[in-house]
Amino acid sequence: MAGSAGNASSGGRSNVRVVVAGDSGTGKSSLIVTAAAEAFPSNVPPVLPPTRLPADFYPDRVPLTIIDTSSRFDSRNTLAEELKHADAVVLTYACDQPETLDRLSTFWLPELRRLEVKVPLIVVGCKLDLRDDNQQVSLEQVMSPIMQQFREIETCIECSAVNQIQVPEVFYYAQKAVLHPTAPLFDQETETLKPRCVRALKRIFILCDHDRDGALSDAELNDFQVKCFNAPLQPSEIMGVKRVVQEKLPEGVNSRGLTLTGFLFLHALFIEKGRLETTWTVLRKFGYDNDIKLRDDLLPVPQKRAPDQDGALRPVELDDLFSTAPESPWNEAPYKDAAGKTALDGLSFDGFLSQWALMTLLDPARTLSNLIYIGYVGDPASALRITRRRRLDRKKLQSERNVYQCFVFGPKNAGKSALLNSFLGRPFSENYSPTTSERFAVNIVDQPGGVKKTLVLREIPEDEVKGLLSKKESLAACDIALFVHDSSDEASWRRATELLVDVASHGEDSGFEVPCLIVAAKDDLDPYPMAIQDSTRVSQDLGIEAPIPVSMKLGDFNSIFRRIISAAEHPHLSIPETEAGRNRKHYHQLVNRSLMFVSVGAAVAIVGLAAYRVYAARRNASN
Repeated sequence: MAGSAGNASSGGRSNVRVVVAGDSGTGKSSLIVTAAAEAFPSNVPPVLPPTRLPADFYPDRVPLTIIDTSSRFDSRNTLAEELKHADAVVLTYACDQPETLDRLSTFWLPELRRLEVKVPLIVVGCKLDLRDDNQQVSLEQVMSPIMQQFREIETCIECSAVNQIQVPEVFYYAQKAVLHPTAPLFDQETETLKPRCVRALKRIFILCDHDRDGALSDAELNDFQVKCFNAPLQPSEIMGVKRVVQEKLPEGVNSRGLTLTGFLFLHALFIEKGRLETTWTVLRKFGYDNDIKLRDDLLPVPQKRAPDQDGALRPVELDDLFSTAPESPWNEAPYKDAAGKTALDGLSFDGFLSQWALMTLLDPARTLSNLIYIGYVGDPASALRITRRRRLDRKKLQSERNVYQCFVFGPKNAGKSALLNSFLGRPFSENYSPTTSERFAVNIVDQPGGVKKTLVLREIPEDEVKGLLSKKESLAACDIALFVHDSSDEASWRRATELLVDVASHGEDSGFEVPCLIVAAKDDLDPYPMAIQDSTRVSQDLGIEAPIPVSMKLGDFNSIFRRIISAAEHPHLSIPETEAGRNRKHYHQLVNRSLMFVSVGAAVAIVGLAAYRVYAARRNASN
């Protein structure tokens, strides 16, 4: 890390667009022309056309397009559009006109905030040669109050186009601020590395610590240097690096080499000294983008760590596992509390596997990225297995998936949440708290013969069913649908059957038919008077299994979770058929018969034509 990082990766950018703005007469156009021509112009137009600096103009070898702007009132819409498409903004004032400096705080900086321009901002004092010699005030004194108020300012610089003082540096800093931004890496108020940067660097440190002894030896440091900067470190340079760290931070170096603390300290030091390109080169070499997340091209998602010895991962151990990821992926919905916990709030082995299965089901790219973050070094694509489409499973009359997703429907207070809680081994509660947003529960279900399958229950609040079914492919990811009702409440039963018909009809219309089961919850209560007759009639009409009675309060699950898996494995046996669906099928059968006669007729005609051609060919040959 002592080597030069001048040729650091640019993060895949092919161009940087810099917009120059500021009051009229502050030297915008002269600044641009002098930078491009390396000479002060004798005259310049009021507004220049776009100016391009070639790739070899600056060390990062990325072309720069500079956009000049007018500050006239009638050009404000054009200015706003240019600012919104900028990668960086150069904001000018004139060193000999104090009022233009004041205008930064009273107009320009507030205007950029109003337009929500959130890109690096370089403030440039032009016409340095015209400043009154009697007013020698340092740039820091002038700009410090403004920078305190407007933290978005990246750099301040003064220049003179006439005397060609620090003109190229203006656009170098603008480009550098885009290619090697400060904000993702460093908190300037606390002067510390940001948490996501720390987590990324910790992962890199662990990957480079080949012998896993908690320190980078001289050989490991050299390997790291060659990987990131394509140049080895001399022994004297390695000694120099460790000496700098040890002087400032004794625990940064031990007998085995550079510790993680020392590694992080070095990067903070580089950033404080303005050498952000060094840290960015390291991050990009290990696959990170400008948001300090793994680049998409490293996650080959198809179009479509073991637990400790006490049998569970406690929260602190999970945090440690994901400490090299941008954040712990299971701390927020839908993953938080989606898997069963042990008595000590730990995640069991089955729960650990279940969480990975849930994340893969909902967001396979996130699964792959987190595997890489925690140190998976194999081919990421090999970690996923592509299964055939659910529609094909239904045609084949069976499914061989290992993970099944079950949508749980039902009216309010039917017992859906109690079902999910019991699936995770949580105690029954009499307190009713309506579910207001989708909720997941995932666990491993032991099937007959010692086979293990992962089941994901996805509770759909009653109020969200209409919105869900408004999308054609909303059931595409559903392996089976469950309809829960309160068996003691006739209104609950009627609403559950309405939802069942709605879902079945949507499946028939969209082509994503799903097997369905009905659950009669609260079996510990007396059923309403016509419950048996109603359930028998509806089950026979739709051609599905009779409702399955369960009582979460009594712990009587009636093998419901195994039965869900079994129905999902043989989807054709439990797909309901509505009256509209039967009529549609009958119509299609009639149409298909007609098409069959037409096809046979066409086939006869084609065969006859072919026979005639054979006959004609023979006749011509005999002649």
